Amino acid sequence: MRKRRERLMAYLAAVGMAGVLAGCSPSGSGNVGESTAHIGIVFTQAGLGGNSFNDLALDGVKRAAEELGITYDQVEPKSVADEEIIQDEMASSGEYDLIICVGDEQVDALNNVASVYTDQRFALLDATSQLDNVASYSCKAQEGSFMVGALAVLAKQEQIDNRLSGSHTVGFIGGVDNPLINQFAAGYKAGAAYVNPEITVLTDYVGGFNDPTTARTIANTFYEKGADVIFHASGASGMGLFQAAEEKGFISIGVNLNQNTIAPDYIMASMLKRLDNCAYHAIASVVNDTYTGENQLLGLSDGGVDFTVEGSHISVPDGVLKQLDEIRERITAGEIEVPSEL
Repeated sequence: MRKRRERLMAYLAAVGMAGVLAGCSPSGSGNVGESTAHIGIVFTQAGLGGNSFNDLALDGVKRAAEELGITYDQVEPKSVADEEIIQDEMASSGEYDLIICVGDEQVDALNNVASVYTDQRFALLDATSQLDNVASYSCKAQEGSFMVGALAVLAKQEQIDNRLSGSHTVGFIGGVDNPLINQFAAGYKAGAAYVNPEITVLTDYVGGFNDPTTARTIANTFYEKGADVIFHASGASGMGLFQAAEEKGFISIGVNLNQNTIAPDYIMASMLKRLDNCAYHAIASVVNDTYTGENQLLGLSDGGVDFTVEGSHISVPDGVLKQLDEIRERITAGEIEVPSEL
């Protein structure tokens, strides 16, 4: 095991990542020999920083270290090509009770590696694999989006901000037109229509996740057509939405992470995909010996998705939040069935 670990460290040094793989033992977690489990986590090439998906996943691992006594190693690949090499070295070492891989970009590499190391347990966050030794954790994006769709229309009805008009129009900007992004669109539209069946939800797609200029153009067009609340699921392209909101004076809604502090006067709320809870669930299954290599979908009822107004300067009245709590209860009770397709 030591030789294999040294091989991985040598590889990381060769590609300029020396030091990112370390026996991370947060306070109280002990060393590998004393821990309940030893975990490896491989991030996407985007790395840590900027309140990204990777940071959120790491938060879940850190919480498991504090509460469950696990230890962990973390690696930030420099490229997609590095991901399979790192996965292979971790799996071949035999040191890890669970190897967590973040994001859809790691699926092909993980399917290759997990097919070879069939006794190694893996977890895949925010993507799916059909292999028996890979537990896939995805979020019901449509349920969190339903909540912010309802919020958008309730905010307009209650006129919680003087920038909100009496129009029956809101907007949705997606990164690309695919089934995953359309889960956000479907939930948002359904939530808006639940509050006001006469609502119009303008929808358009940027064509990519790193094109704020196009997102800004779409947002401006939506605003001209009467949409004064616009939600995005477009990755870094969403910065263009926030820029347009500041320039034109309308309200926006963030996605996946708490983006409210980016422009707190113009972002009312953020829909959350709780990858931290997904990572924690995966680790807890290993610690509690309940791990199964199955696809697991987490929603409002089990902390997979949510929304937050924390950090926004736009005050959402308690009465509106109470109505949203009631909607949440109806979804978790199965009384409201949220569509995942348009």
